[in-house]
Amino acid sequence: MTKILAMINLDDYKLPGEVLGDIAKRMVLKRKALGLTQAKLAEKSGVSLASIKRFERLHQISLASLVNIAFMILTLCSQGLRMLPSRM
Repeated sequence: MTKILAMINLDDYKLPGEVLGDIAKRMVLKRKALGLTQAKLAEKSGVSLASIKRFERLHQISLASLVNIAFMILTLCSQGLRMLPSRM
């Protein structure tokens, strides 16, 4: 499984904002694959719902929040946890 914060080749990007955009897209895919809503990810990661929404929409987030989200998603992936989206 590809890691959210895996090393990236900066030569693949024209602008710094594209890096965060790519990370945000991968995070959304992982969140959805786990059946997590934004609200449930906020609860589990300790990152505010507003921060998660802002990251997914505008690609703006603090490094601390990004790391908290990444660790939570990676932890859930490593546990093989799958939740039904209808129950989140």
